[in-house]
Amino acid sequence: MNHALVALGALASAALCPVPVACAADAPSEIRIGHLYASAGRFASISMPVHYALKLWIDQKNADGGVFVKGFGKKIPIKLVDYDDQSNTSTAATLYNQLITQDKVDILIADSGSVLTSVAVPIARDHKVMLVDPTGTGAAFFSPDNPWIALMADPVSTVWPKPVADWVSQEGPRLGIKKLAILYSTNEFTGTQANAARKFIKESGAPIEIVFDQGVPTETSNYTVLINNIRAANPDMVLHFGYAPNDIAFLRNLADSGVKFKGLFCIYPGLETDLIEKNVGEKGLQYVMTYVTSNDLAYKVDFGMDLPRFRDAWSKKYPDGKVEFGFNSIAGYTTGLVLEKALGDMASLDQGELRRAIFAQSGKLKTLDGTFGLDETGGQIGELTPLGQFTPDEHGHLKLNAIYPQDTATGKPVYPRP
Repeated sequence: MNHALVALGALASAALCPVPVACAADAPSEIRIGHLYASAGRFASISMPVHYALKLWIDQKNADGGVFVKGFGKKIPIKLVDYDDQSNTSTAATLYNQLITQDKVDILIADSGSVLTSVAVPIARDHKVMLVDPTGTGAAFFSPDNPWIALMADPVSTVWPKPVADWVSQEGPRLGIKKLAILYSTNEFTGTQANAARKFIKESGAPIEIVFDQGVPTETSNYTVLINNIRAANPDMVLHFGYAPNDIAFLRNLADSGVKFKGLFCIYPGLETDLIEKNVGEKGLQYVMTYVTSNDLAYKVDFGMDLPRFRDAWSKKYPDGKVEFGFNSIAGYTTGLVLEKALGDMASLDQGELRRAIFAQSGKLKTLDGTFGLDETGGQIGELTPLGQFTPDEHGHLKLNAIYPQDTATGKPVYPRP
């Protein structure tokens, strides 16, 4: 009789917890999320907002008992295992390996940006660990032979510059734009954007001549000579592709030199507006064109907080203002939301199952960052960034208007710059 009861119990357990779904009794005590951040160095300004936003999401989930995992049928607390790479790629490589081989984290999240993500890509691929990539957009990361990566919160670098390139080639000639200058930092993020913009413009067949085209080291901090060289080429429009420190240095040097280009595009004024304005000033940003991100576009959401609620939650959690709120704050929170949705669909914490569940959200999930969409290689093709321009409002304060494409426009371009 005892043997029969044991057998019946086993059958009942099997019926309640069929393979591959795990039983609640088998659930881990915590989900270990490994993440790198840079508290100092060249990439701190884009890394710390992502890091802070992830912590905000984790704290919210843990205050509610953790994040629900379908396979275990319960909420499980999150343990953040994080290390500071100080913006150093060698240090980052060592720490990514440590997170995988020693800490044995369940989920690996890359540091922000393409430079610090670049060293994680081959490590994650070799270990067959899914790399959750918040903002590393380098085109080389995404290929058919690497199934172990997915970009969470912004489009791949080959997609980013299409709105600005299309505006230059389609609207530019009508406005008198005939000569173009391209200045870029030679890294995977901004170098890829420059290559894509150049390709889009040349393929358009527009009567535009590229009169200046130069790459400079990402560490460049003085642009005075470069600005004079660009001025000598007499372009009608200048495209500058650099990280936040590059934009700050370039715009400061431009103001000091007294040179005013007829048209000017920079990446980070639209991504980290508070940071750039603090370092450059409102006057230095007037009539600068840039990307319009979810920091300025209030998308309708079907999961998570919308932009006003998230901005309020950020201000309450981080009232000291040491880390500015901007697009990378949204990127970090979006990364958490994608993981939350994926975990709620996962039968186990297996890396292949994590990949499946993340890709399953493509085209379905709408957050404050827009529609989450992945191509077959894990590149982000949703969450697009229109072209915008800063103009002063009636009180002299900066306002960012979307100017292209037309279906997203909230204002008209001002060209040439007054």
